[in-house]
Amino acid sequence: MTKLAYFECPTGIAGDMCLGALLNLGVPLSYLQGHLNRLGVGQEFDLQVQTVHRQSQEATYVYVDLGADSGGHGTSSAHPPHHRHLPEIEQMIIGADFPKQVESWSLEIFRNLAIAEGKVHGIEPQQVHFHEVGATDAIVDIVGTCLGLHWLGVEELFCSALPTGGGTVKAAHGQLPVPVPAVLQLWQARQVPVYDNGIQKELVTPTGAAIATTLAQTFGPPPPMSLHQMGLGAGTLDLPLPNILRIWLGESSSSASTGQETVVVLETQIDDLNPQAFGYVFDALFTAGALDVFTQAVGMKKSRPGILLTVICKPDKVAACESVIFQETSTLGIRRSQQQRTPLKRNFVTVETDYGPIQIKLAYHHQKLVNVQPEYEDCARIARAQNLTWQQVYQSALIAWNQQ
Repeated sequence: MTKLAYFECPTGIAGDMCLGALLNLGVPLSYLQGHLNRLGVGQEFDLQVQTVHRQSQEATYVYVDLGADSGGHGTSSAHPPHHRHLPEIEQMIIGADFPKQVESWSLEIFRNLAIAEGKVHGIEPQQVHFHEVGATDAIVDIVGTCLGLHWLGVEELFCSALPTGGGTVKAAHGQLPVPVPAVLQLWQARQVPVYDNGIQKELVTPTGAAIATTLAQTFGPPPPMSLHQMGLGAGTLDLPLPNILRIWLGESSSSASTGQETVVVLETQIDDLNPQAFGYVFDALFTAGALDVFTQAVGMKKSRPGILLTVICKPDKVAACESVIFQETSTLGIRRSQQQRTPLKRNFVTVETDYGPIQIKLAYHHQKLVNVQPEYEDCARIARAQNLTWQQVYQSALIAWNQQ
């Protein structure tokens, strides 16, 4: 069974909210502090943890106190926030001797953040001079989140659609519109579904966006799972909605026991594309990782005949398949839904026929062989090469299998 985490973000996501939810799930504070000290920044911060209420709901709030060594609350004048470049942060993480998964996640999050910041400012990622993002609190938030997820044994992570927020926010580069440019870059890179929840505040920070877009397999409704725990991490502001990030923790036990897997169904109808293009679209979609592609004739508005294009793919192939559809067809929109399918277990064997070797696909249901099919491409290749009918070659493969 796979350990799953689902980030539900009705009021957005920030690094401190992630830490709060993970501590709420039972990650020991001492574990986080001990491992974060390996970064060599232990004298720069202290984690202050409180139980708070957001719209009458109880949650865990984490404050990264940057003035801890001088007894203050917040950044002291004697200890201003450190502004680091990406290579320095990478060396800190690599030198900390974290578990490999923690190191890999942390490095990937910071690198994706550097790429986004670099595109905003027109410079290479290695040259990005992080300000808020390179400060100690952001390092603590990102690495601490990776440590907490690893401690909980999370293997796969999913995330809800994200609210856009609004208004402006003061940053190192001056007053910026919300969502800030780095967040938009991260959303664009993963084609994150976003929506307006009516709250005109900064709801998704660059740190939170980087964590979500790097670690989440897909964005949308929660995956099929058996829910074991719920962690609640509070945001700083009081908002019209409870300002809480909820992490659902569970296992994909139902899917594992039934042999089911999650697939995404993409659909769009088209009435103004040259029919010759569909063959090319099919090939491009399969190259992009589609599991199946098919079309149906449909009647559309104004009595126009059209084609309904349907693509079935794994969640991690959605972005690639949507890109093909948008680039190679005339559609203006794609519908998306998650479904469960039960695939048969299968394997391949090769049989020798009078015409040459042919692969046979074997399908099993509950360890019982239920389907035997010669591979189409093998039969077609031999039929063309030896001037035979496809049926002749196909039947010879079945005879060879039955004799074997």
